Amino acid sequence: MNITEQLKETVKTQYGKDISAASDRELYNSLLIMTKTLLKDKPRIEGKKRVYYISAEFLIGKLLSNNLINLGIYEELYDELKKYGKDLAVIEELEPEPSLGNGGLGRLAACFLDSIASLGLPGDGIGLNYHFGLFRQSFQDKLQYAEKDEWMTEPSWLNKTALTFPVYFGDKKVTSRLYDIDVVGYENGKNKLHLFDIETVDESIVTEGISFDKEAIEKNLTLFLYPDDSDKAGNLLRIYQQYFMVSSGAQLILKEIKEKNYDLHKLNEYVVIQINDTHPTMVIPELIRILTSQENFSMDEAIAVVEKTCAYTNHTILAEALEKWPLEYLEQVVPQLVPVIKELDRRVRKQYKEEKLQIIDKEKRVHMANIDIHYGFSVNGVAAIHTEILKHTELKEFYQIYPEKFNNKTNGITFRRWLLSCNRELTAYISSLIGDGFKKDAMELNKLLAYMEDDTVLDAIGAIKQQKKKELAAYIKEREGIELSTEAIFDIQIKRLHEYKRQQMNALYIIHKYLEIRAGKQPTRPMVFLFGAKAAPAYVIAQDIIHLLLVLQELINKDETVKPYMKLIMVENYNVTYAEKLIPACDISEQISLASKEASGTGNMKFMLNGAVTLGTMDGANVEIHELVGEENIYTFGENAACVMNHYKKSDYISENYYKNSPIIQEAVDFIISKETMSIGHKKNLERLYKELLKKDWFMTLLDLEDYIRVKDKALAEYEDRRAWKKKMLINIANAGYFSSDRTIQEYNKDIWKL
Repeated sequence: MNITEQLKETVKTQYGKDISAASDRELYNSLLIMTKTLLKDKPRIEGKKRVYYISAEFLIGKLLSNNLINLGIYEELYDELKKYGKDLAVIEELEPEPSLGNGGLGRLAACFLDSIASLGLPGDGIGLNYHFGLFRQSFQDKLQYAEKDEWMTEPSWLNKTALTFPVYFGDKKVTSRLYDIDVVGYENGKNKLHLFDIETVDESIVTEGISFDKEAIEKNLTLFLYPDDSDKAGNLLRIYQQYFMVSSGAQLILKEIKEKNYDLHKLNEYVVIQINDTHPTMVIPELIRILTSQENFSMDEAIAVVEKTCAYTNHTILAEALEKWPLEYLEQVVPQLVPVIKELDRRVRKQYKEEKLQIIDKEKRVHMANIDIHYGFSVNGVAAIHTEILKHTELKEFYQIYPEKFNNKTNGITFRRWLLSCNRELTAYISSLIGDGFKKDAMELNKLLAYMEDDTVLDAIGAIKQQKKKELAAYIKEREGIELSTEAIFDIQIKRLHEYKRQQMNALYIIHKYLEIRAGKQPTRPMVFLFGAKAAPAYVIAQDIIHLLLVLQELINKDETVKPYMKLIMVENYNVTYAEKLIPACDISEQISLASKEASGTGNMKFMLNGAVTLGTMDGANVEIHELVGEENIYTFGENAACVMNHYKKSDYISENYYKNSPIIQEAVDFIISKETMSIGHKKNLERLYKELLKKDWFMTLLDLEDYIRVKDKALAEYEDRRAWKKKMLINIANAGYFSSDRTIQEYNKDIWKL
C-alpha cells in the first residue's frame, strides 16, 4: 500500500472521513498515528556496543516533519495533500512542541540522536519526561511571566512501556516508568529516546505561574526542567531529579546488558555512556554502587570497569554549570551514594594533594566535573578554542595529569531539520545546482563555490531569502501584531538570555541607533532587530534585560520619527518552532558572547547554513566559521579570549572607566534610566540593570561596545552592495557542511565510542 493509501485508510479509520473532508487537526492526528505505525516497523539499530547519551535535556522540537523527511515521504505527502487543498506546513503548526529542553545543550542532544541513527550507529538517549518543561513565556507589563507549558496531548509521540524500576532516596522510594520516543535516522533504522517519569506526579500542585511545593517530591519530581534553585528546597529537588534520571538509566543499561548474557566485568566492551554536562554525573557512583552491592564486584573491579565506560562532555567554563553540591544535601537525598563518593575522593587525595583536583573540597562541596574527569576515560570540549581553554586554563591541572583523556569535538547541527525541513525552497534550489548528495554528506555543499560569481545563482539565493523574510513578517504579524518591512535588514539574536551572551550589548547598540535617528542621522535602509530568549526565573538581571528590550520595543515602535527606520521585536515564548521561522529569514546573525565564555554555540551554524552572515566575537565555533569563510565573509569585533581571561586573572576590568572615557557609551548607558524609558518601564528593573553595568558588568559589555558599534555599522553599510552581500551568503552556505552533526558524531565514534 503506498503512503497516500495508508493516510486515506488512517483518516477513514480514525474519523470516518475522506482526506478532503477532514479538518487540519484530524489530518495532523492521522499523520501522527500513521507515522508511529511506520516507525514501529522500522528495525532497531543493533550492534555489539551501544552508546547511551544521558542528558538533562533533549530539545527535540516538533517531530512530524522531521520523521516524514527521515522516512523519505515528506515531499510525496506534501504534494498529495495539496491535491486535496490541504497544506502540510499549516497542518504541522498544530503539533505541540515537546518541552523537554531549553537551549543549545538540549538542541545539540537532539541533533546528536538524529545523527547517531542516520549514521546507523546503535545509540539511545536517556533523560526525563518533564510534564511542563522549562516554562511557557508570556510578556505582561513588559516583564517576563512564566507559566506551565502543557505539551502532553493525545495522540502523542510518547510510547508508554511496561518497564519500571525502583529508585531509592534517603527518605522514600519511588517507581520510575519508562516512556520511549522513536528516533529514526535519515534513510536508516531507528534508536530510542528513553524518558523516565513517575506516575505519582500531580500536575495540580502547580498554582500561580510555575509555583509549586518543592518539597512534595513524589508529586513534583518530573514537573519542570531546571526548577528554581535559589533556595535549599530547589537545590535538593535538582539532586532528586538528577539521581532519579541516572539511577533509572543505570538500571536500564545493566538490564539490557544482562538480557544479552554479556559479562558485566567487560561492561566497557558493550556500553559507552556519554555524560552531557555535569547534570548526569551521579551515574558514575551509581553504577559503582550497583555493581558492588548487587553484582558481587569489589570496589577496585567496579571502578576499573566504570571508568572505562563513561565519557564526559564539558559545555561551559561558567561556574554555575560546573555543579558543586553540598555534601550534606547528598547525604539527605542519596545517602547510599555518599560512601562511594567519599571513596572516590579518598583515592584522588591519596594520589594528588592539589585542592583543585579533589572531589570534596574544604567547604564540603562535591565537584561533579571532578568525578567525571577522574573516573571517566574521555573529556571533550565542543569547539577548538573551548577545548584549548579547558586544557590550558580552566582544567589545566587535570590536563597535566590526564593529557590522553582530553579531546575536541566541535559541535554540529542536523541539516535535516535546519535546512531540509525549515527551508524547503533553499534545499530544492541547492539540489537543482549540485544534486541531492549534500543531504547525506553535507561537505558536498562546497560544490556551491563554483557558482559564487554567477549572478543568476546569487539573485536566486537572494530571492529565497526575501521570500523567507516575507513569511517571517506574516508569522510575526499574526503572532505579535507587529508589521515589519521586508526591505529592512533582519538582525537576529536568539538564544538563552544570559549576561555572557550579551543581549544587553545589542540593546545598547539599539539605543545608540535610536538616538542617532532622533538627532537626524537616518540610515540608508530600515533595520529590524529581533530577539528571542527565556530568562531563568531566578536570574534577576536576565529578567531586567528582557524588560529593557520590551521597553525599547514600545518606545521605538511608537516613535513617529524613528519607527520608519527601525523596529525591535522580542518574540514571545521563543522555541525550536520559532527558530525554524527566524533562522531562514536572517541577514545578520548576532553571536556576540564575551570571548572565552561561549563554548561553541550552534545557532551560529544554523544561521550560516541558511545564508546569514555572522557578526560575532572570536568565541566558540565563531573561530572555526571565520577560518572556513575567510575575513571577507564574517564580521568580527571585540577583545580576544586571552585578553578577556587576563582581565579576570588580574581583576583589572572596571566598567565605569569605559563609561567615563566614552561619550558614546555614556549616552547609551544613561538612556536606560532616562525620562523616556522610566515613563514606560519599571524604575526598579531599569535602575538595577544600569547599576549592574556601571558597578559590575561581569561579562564586560562596555569593554567591547564601541568596537561592536563600529563593526555593526560597517556590516549595515556593506549590506547595500547587494551583489557582494549575496556572494557572502553563498560562501557561508557552501562552507556550512563542516558543521553537520553527522561529522561530529563520526568523530565521537572514531575517537571515543568506537561502536
